[in-house]
This record gives sequence, structure tokens and C-alpha cells, in this order.
Amino acid sequence: MGIRSLVMDAAGRGGHRDLGATWDGTAGNISVWAPAADTVEVCLFDDAGQETRTALPTLTEQVWHGRLPGIHPGQRYGFRMHGAGCNPAKLLQDPYARAIEGVFRPHEAVLGAGRHDSRDTAPYVPRSVIVDEAFDWEGDRPPAVPWTDTVLYETHVRGFTLCHPGVPAELRGTYAGLAQPPVLDHLTSLGITSVELLPVHHFVSEPRLLRRGLRNFWGYNTLGFLAPHAGYSASGALGQQVTEFKEMVKALHAAGLEVILDVVYNHTAEGDHTGPTLSLRGIDDAAYYRLDPADPGRYADVTGCGNTLDASRAPGLRLVMDSLRYWVEHMHVDGFRFDLAPALARSSGGAVDMHGAFLSALGQDPVLRRVKLIAEPWDVGAGGHHVGRFPSPWRDWNDRYRDCVRDFWRGRSDGVQELASRLTGSSDLYREPTASVNFVASHDGFTLRDLVSYNDKHNEDNGEDNRDGDGNNRSWNCGIEGPGTPDVEELRRRQSRNFLTTLVLSAGVPMLLAGDERRRTQLGNNNAYCQDNGLSYVDWGDSTEQQDLRAWTAALLRVRRTSAVLAQPKFAGPQDISWYGADGTQMSERQWQETERQTVGVHLGNRPSYLLWLHAGDAPTSVTLPPRAEVGRYDVLLDTARERPDPGVRGLPPGSSLALLARSAVLLQYHDHYSAGRPEEAP
Repeated sequence: MGIRSLVMDAAGRGGHRDLGATWDGTAGNISVWAPAADTVEVCLFDDAGQETRTALPTLTEQVWHGRLPGIHPGQRYGFRMHGAGCNPAKLLQDPYARAIEGVFRPHEAVLGAGRHDSRDTAPYVPRSVIVDEAFDWEGDRPPAVPWTDTVLYETHVRGFTLCHPGVPAELRGTYAGLAQPPVLDHLTSLGITSVELLPVHHFVSEPRLLRRGLRNFWGYNTLGFLAPHAGYSASGALGQQVTEFKEMVKALHAAGLEVILDVVYNHTAEGDHTGPTLSLRGIDDAAYYRLDPADPGRYADVTGCGNTLDASRAPGLRLVMDSLRYWVEHMHVDGFRFDLAPALARSSGGAVDMHGAFLSALGQDPVLRRVKLIAEPWDVGAGGHHVGRFPSPWRDWNDRYRDCVRDFWRGRSDGVQELASRLTGSSDLYREPTASVNFVASHDGFTLRDLVSYNDKHNEDNGEDNRDGDGNNRSWNCGIEGPGTPDVEELRRRQSRNFLTTLVLSAGVPMLLAGDERRRTQLGNNNAYCQDNGLSYVDWGDSTEQQDLRAWTAALLRVRRTSAVLAQPKFAGPQDISWYGADGTQMSERQWQETERQTVGVHLGNRPSYLLWLHAGDAPTSVTLPPRAEVGRYDVLLDTARERPDPGVRGLPPGSSLALLARSAVLLQYHDHYSAGRPEEAP
């Protein structure tokens, strides 16, 4: 019996509750919400690409559905919609597809043809795949790392392992590659607790990139919200990517590592009104997207990507919530970082509403409220910047922290008053320190090495005449743009240690960018979203400089991990923290207002207690260690003047002088007479 007769003769009513394609061991249930369609055809494809169509027989509560006996996991399928405003020439992806096969490669003739173009691009459109969801998790449990202990590591599935010599060649750049023992060992020995993956929802490249011979590397161009990206699978694209992703999560969990997904629900790969019709646009354009009130033929765009998914209305909200629950319940991920989160929180009128449909639905959901939720708290629309305003249990990226710390270490700050707030958890912005995700570098912008090597962006390879990317990076090239002299390179390494020391020892949740501990460079490109090449891949070389900085990073994270003083759930009170000028006396109100101040000391805790000196001046200086009422001593734990995290000077009495190299930081531990005799482990 052929596919056509099997489907035409045996299609049954099926169910409408669970959208998408589900397989029960003998048949597939197909359902799609499509109230605008008079008829929905499900299209099945064989290995040769031959298509067989049949109409879904039943409409229930605006859902077309049917049961198709005889089909199996790995079956490729799609939809064609018939009715007023529908275009059956367009093969549409199932918004609930658990797997997607193929890449989007439109004819040059139809690039930019628009949503109503009648020419079929089916040979160039990915196809949904029916998946067998069965998987043996073998007792997998989430690591459930407390926020106070969390160290985020932002990385890319492909870029992180593609050059790793310890990963088998056939697994590099894949989910399986990320689960290899040498990779897991690097993460755990470094001190990472939570791996934050750049988008892994199935995505496609934008037509404008394809025209230039480029492709989307970062993945912020989603086609399928429930499907793991097939391009990261070493085992296949007909459902194998789902199993491989689960195996990766299980391996990361076994190593004690959480898996956080960077998710892009704010827009889709269908772009603006000239973009390709791939899924939601062909199913019900006006229901899923925000339309421009002044011109309903165009989209209201607060994402800068052509369209905005409307999560204030039921269709878009249900899709996002169902996707999130699927990744937690079926794929066992531990949390999400939401790209351009305010775009999802906008009301039907367009204003960001922290009590609106999306945040309210997510906040009460019994599955989702127990996982980590991180907001990128801005979009590009009016009133779109909301750092510190997302409600509990949300955390969000603190760009105020990033900017302040960058300014301080390049010698351009307005003094230490704001710096003090950022170091201690940004109490002027957040309800608690761990609500602030602190970072100095992320995928979007300069790497840490480029932050100290370039004053200007160098994005010429992106094909946009260097117009793309942020022009205000608050970077300093240490005197020479690009590769420098030995003296300049030594200063750059010290500045990198300064940034890492400040980040790891600040109150809040630190986030590191993958490869920064290995001095990764993008040669000044601060928007490498379309660079699927060595510019974006982590360099797994083994130079002395790479070894040294990795050792520094691990030592810092070890200090943070072994001292509760440095990871407090509450803001430090006057009894827990004090601030000092270079003369060793507590800073006065007048000194707080001095904009030229470039040296500051902060003393944290009691037993144990720490003294951190930050000196951003361009000349060496000396500071006086604060006097103490009790008998004791200061031991240097870390000094960024040193290339390696070797133990420093020990046994310094209070009131003694300590020399600081230009642009350097020193961490000391204080021992009173009760603890002075206890041996201390070197970081």
C-alpha cells in the first residue's frame, strides 16, 4: 500500500488537545491551530522528496486534526493552507514540530518576494519531522544550583568544540561534542556551574545573509520553537537530534552542570513584510504577530529583526508557554535566558507591562516557576530598557554593571560611587544581589581580549561596511589598535585579569563568555553573528598566555566558591563592608564625590574577611593596609600584577604599606589572632 492510499483510506479524527505531530507507537496524530483555513492539507515526503497530500478531516475548537496510521518516526511532513488569505503554494512548518530537517535556501528569484508570492519554494524549505519521544533518562536529576553559587558560562554549541583536539573529529561542533569528557572536565575544573547555550531552537539564515554568501551563526533567527537545531547533530536530522540533545543534557547533569537555553521568542525567521513565508505567517499572520496600526500590511517591530511575536494574545502566548514547558519536561533543561525579553512583555497597546499576560502566565506556571529565568531586559522599541524591573523570580543582565566596570578600568569613570554600588550587587537597581547577572563581555560585543585590544569595531567581514554593531564599546586598546608590542600585550593581559577579578569577586551572579579564559579574539569584530569560521570558534591552543589566564580564572572561581562572604544572598550591611582610600582610612563623604579617584579598597566580612584593592591609575602607587583593633595579619591571595595566580606576600601587619602596579588589583585575606595560625590553601 502506498503512502497516498494509506493516508487517504485510513485517516481518522485523531485528537486536538496536543498540537503538533505525536507518535503513539502505531500512528501519528497531527493537529494544527489554523482558524483562518477552510482546509488544511498535511503533506508527507518520502526519501526522494516526493510529496503526498491529504486533508486533515476534523476541525475542533479552531484546530484541524487527524490520526494517520502507518506512519513512523522520521516521517517528513508540512502543511498547506486553503481559504481566503491563504496560499496553498507555500509549504508551512508545523509550529509545534519536535524536529526539523533541511536548510532554507530560497531561489534568488523569490528572495524578498513577500508574503503573498504564489511561487512555491518547497524544494528549498525545511520540513517538519515526526519524532519518537521515548528516552531513558536513567534517573537524571537537575543539579538545582542555588543562585548564590551560580557561575554562568555563555557559549555556542558549534563554536565551543569545533576546534577542540580532545573531541573526536566527527563530533566536533555538535551536542555530542559538548558532552565529551575533555569538554566537561574543562568546564568543571574551571569552576563553572551553569552552561548558557546560545540559541539551539532550529533556526535558518536570513535571505540578506545568503545573498552575501554568509549564514547565521549565533542562531537568533528561530524557525521551530520546540525543535533542537539539526545542524548541531552528529547523528542525523530525522529525530536523532532530539535524542542527541537529551544525551548531552544527561551528561552535563551527571557532571553537575546546569543547562540554560538562550531562547528567541520575540521574533521569528519570517522577517519583515518582504520576508519568506515559512510557518506562522502562512497559518495566521495577524494572530501571531504584532501588526503596525498605521499600516496593517507591515509589522510593528521592537526587535530590529522585522517582526515581533505577539505574546499578549492567546495564540502566541500558548506557543511560547508550550515550548518552554516542553524543554523543561521533555528535554530536562534547567532554565532560560530570554532574548529581548521586554518584547514579550508588551501589552496589546505596545507598552511593556510587568503584570501583563506573558509574565503573569509564566510566574504562576507550576513547571516554569521552578527553573532559572534570566531576562535580557531591553528591546529596541520605545520604553524598552528595563534593567532591574523584572519581577521575582526573574534575574536579568546588568548592562549598568558592564558599562561601569569597563569605564573604571579604562580610566574614564566618574569616580567610585557607582562602582561601589555595582561591586556590591547594585542595590539601587535590584531587590537582592543575585537578581543581577554581572558581565563584562558577552556574545554581543567585544570578547575580553578585544575589549583591551581595540578602540573601534572592525566588522568589515560582515558585508555591511562596518555599519553594524555597537559603536560605543567603552573599550581601550592600551595604546595600539590590534596586535601590540610586548609591553602593550603585557598590559592587556593584566587588564584582562583586572576585569575577571572584578567580575568574579562582585556580589551578584557572574557570567563569563566562553573562550575569554583562553584569550579568544574576534580581531575586533563586535558583531560576529554571521561569522561561521575561525573568527567565532574557541581557540584550544595551549600557549603559556592561555594557560596562565585559565589558571587565573579557575583560582578566582575557587576563592568565590570557598568563601560565603563573596556570594551573599542579601546586600551587605555597614557591619559587613567598609571602604578605604589609599591612606588606609575609611572614605569620607567628600572622597566619595571625587570624580578623579582611581584607587579604592573594600573590606568584606569578619571571619574570614577580605580586602580588595582596585587601582585604575596609569602609574604605580602604594596603599596603607587598614589598621585593625585586634592583632592579626594580611595575606595576599591574588595580585593581577602577576601572570600566574601564585601565592603573594604573607604576614603583612595592619598599617603597613602595599605597592600596587599601575592598573592592577590585589585581593588579601585578613586573619585575626584567633585564625592567624591556621594554614590557608593557596588559590
